Amino acid sequence: MVATAAQAAEESDVYTLGELQVTAKSRAGEAIGGSVVTGDTLQTYNRQTVEQALALIPGTNASNTGGSRNERLVYVRGFDRFQTTLSIDGVRVFLPADNRIDFARFLTADLAEIQVSKGYVSVLDGPGGLGGAINLVTVKPTRAFEGEIQGASFLNRNASDEGYLASGRVGGRRGAFYWQASGAYTDRDHFTLSKTFKPTALENGGERGNSQSNDWRINLKAGWQPNDTDEYSINYTKSEGEKNAPYSVRDTANTRFWSWPYWDLESVAFLSRTRLTDDLTLKTRLYYNSFDNLLSAFDTAAQTTQTLPRAFNSFYNDHAKGGNVELDWAINDTSQLKGVFYARQDVHHERQMGFTRTPATGNPSANVPYSEPQQTNDEYTYSVAGEYTTALSEALELVVGASYDWTDLKTANDVNVVVTGTTIANSVISFLPVNYPLKNNQAFNGQAALLWRMSDDTRAHANVSSRARFPTVFERFSSRMGAAIPNPDVKEERATSFEVGADTNLTPGVKLTGAVFYSDLKNALIQIPVLVPGFGTVNQTKNAADGEYYGAEASLAAQVTDTIDMGGNLTYMHRKLTDPTNAAFRPLGVPTWKAFAYLNWRPAPKLTIRPNVEYADQRWTVTTTAPLAYYKTGSYLLVNLAADFEVTDNLTATLAAQNIGDQDYQLTDGFPEAGRSFYVSLRAKF
Repeated sequence: MVATAAQAAEESDVYTLGELQVTAKSRAGEAIGGSVVTGDTLQTYNRQTVEQALALIPGTNASNTGGSRNERLVYVRGFDRFQTTLSIDGVRVFLPADNRIDFARFLTADLAEIQVSKGYVSVLDGPGGLGGAINLVTVKPTRAFEGEIQGASFLNRNASDEGYLASGRVGGRRGAFYWQASGAYTDRDHFTLSKTFKPTALENGGERGNSQSNDWRINLKAGWQPNDTDEYSINYTKSEGEKNAPYSVRDTANTRFWSWPYWDLESVAFLSRTRLTDDLTLKTRLYYNSFDNLLSAFDTAAQTTQTLPRAFNSFYNDHAKGGNVELDWAINDTSQLKGVFYARQDVHHERQMGFTRTPATGNPSANVPYSEPQQTNDEYTYSVAGEYTTALSEALELVVGASYDWTDLKTANDVNVVVTGTTIANSVISFLPVNYPLKNNQAFNGQAALLWRMSDDTRAHANVSSRARFPTVFERFSSRMGAAIPNPDVKEERATSFEVGADTNLTPGVKLTGAVFYSDLKNALIQIPVLVPGFGTVNQTKNAADGEYYGAEASLAAQVTDTIDMGGNLTYMHRKLTDPTNAAFRPLGVPTWKAFAYLNWRPAPKLTIRPNVEYADQRWTVTTTAPLAYYKTGSYLLVNLAADFEVTDNLTATLAAQNIGDQDYQLTDGFPEAGRSFYVSLRAKF
């Protein structure tokens, strides 16, 4: 079900120009660690968004921020979304202000594969990648004219409509030229809670309040492949999203009534590969990305008025431009050297419209509207990296890599809103400019890996990687709505990761893969209480935490008979992260044990029945009411069932049931997940 990177690359419809060297590879392109899940597998198990796909991959899991943002998160061997990079066809997705990527906004319907590296992220991929990297690779046409369309409906436990999905792809290849247009659209009116959910004053059960979302994306591609070694492509990707955020089912005092009228990404990129000589290959990737976002906060849960100081409209208008140039040198039959220069400019513009209270004591109705001037952050990030691969013997290969990353902060400004006067009529709004110190960061990274071909059926590997991650604008400069003070001096955090693993074909049709891993995390960025004279205690981001993450993972795939195949994966994960100011602090969002198992049974030539189960035990979460209390959520076991029927050679109908047991469970405090649901789809290829 989950292939190695080398196996996935053999898929004829994979857009290989958009693949990343997210982990170490042998000279033959074999991945040393890491996982790939194919687009067909995503379809088979009804994984419409990126975070849903991670249940299929050992060492990864999804979670939920909860709170007013209620975003879907990913963790790779315990490392969160800030420490794990995301790319689309090799082009980095980075939100310049805070990089708070909501992985539920990224649809999978037109993907050929998802590449995931764990622990070891090649330095050739650029800065970041402290603990992992995710790359979404689209499809490339292989025939003169081809395509597919899909329509799906989401239903609750009573078979009532919850939403729908439509996707399609059309493209072609004529001689050296190819083109493609693909897209996906999903509209979720709501999701439905389990029947066993106990209603509260904030949530009466049934349809989850404020859980609606709407997303669409298109991908356009035109390329020229004049020979077997050279390729040139222009890609355009645009996605738009609109979402609400369910409220906590328990916490009234801290509920914030937030929604996102738009959450949009756009990218245009040029990718190329040119064989300069028999020994030298040049690769380039140039891109321009934009990100537009509106966060609207309201007075009440009805989300109809904005008059109180808690209400505002916060506008982000960001863009990034950059790329990388890579030169690959085949030194001889046993060695190769790769060098990369990477550069990116991130520009963040923000402004806020809201209400502030006049200084008049006891006059809560005197709320003065204001509209901030635009504030800007402008920063450049660079990296120079090299990677050397050589055969130590016929069975043993060595990969070593190193990079130097640095930043150049050009602009970092903000404003403070000041109001004078005692009534709305005589109030005067002024904006005091704030210019932060222009502090830069730098970091060295190093890594090495060994690949041992023990036999034709068995490979083993070992690797070590030390990578750094620079703080975001948000971590350095955000006041977090008055709850924090900036810290321009905050530095990079670092993780040193070790892994030993192997994969083997036990018998024909039976493959076993496993790894053990350990990461040492230093200078981790966390919020620390700071006493400010005359103001009180607020938080500040500091390099104050240290930790260790370790565990093991294994996966098995077996062809039992001509009509039955089965498999699954199992992950054990332990995380310890120390906050020197809070002995009760625990890292959130990752279960100690996670498992996925599946069976595919073909009782008739055109019918496939696919039962599968997902299990995760308890994970740490924290209450939102003071005093904060850390506790473990309950474990869950989700039983799912799907049946595929081939109506014709090119038309497949699917009926699926998820969470058949209608289990009531949560991933974070106060935010229950969906109960039993159904999925019906038709997929046609031509």
